[in-house]
Amino acid sequence: MEFDQDSTFMRNNDRLHPPRSKAGYRHYLESGVGTPNDDEFGAGIESLADRRLVGWFGTNGIDKNSGVFSYGIAIGTDFQRRGYASETIVLLLRYMFGERRFQKCDVEVYAYNTASLNLHQKLGFVEEGRRRRSQYFAGEYHDVVLMGMTIEEYAAAYSLGTVESS
Repeated sequence: MEFDQDSTFMRNNDRLHPPRSKAGYRHYLESGVGTPNDDEFGAGIESLADRRLVGWFGTNGIDKNSGVFSYGIAIGTDFQRRGYASETIVLLLRYMFGERRFQKCDVEVYAYNTASLNLHQKLGFVEEGRRRRSQYFAGEYHDVVLMGMTIEEYAAAYSLGTVESS
């Protein structure tokens, strides 16, 4: 709930939504809207040190025929640049590529969000295109940068893991 109250955070990760009460959040959570649906799921990201909620992620854009998926991730302002996003993304990609048989991950990043662009480039995502002036908020139009990573690119940079026979 505290994340939704931070307008800078929301603009970097989604967009501003109308204010919601604690009862409204409770209703949303209890309604099952966030219930996993096969490969489309989301979860909170916790600090291992104190088990505090530091952010969230969720998969979307699931295309099983093509083996392509997308995700969104948001880390609270006070917890950014501590490795939470990169660790979560690497683990999510390992799961989706290595266990769920997806072969490509696409992400969309607002062009002004240089921290997210740099993070995805550092992780090995490749810029594949740009949708110009496709989002409007805060009184301006904004570009969206399209980035992607294939399973081969992931496997070259990270391990998909191995299974040892007994």
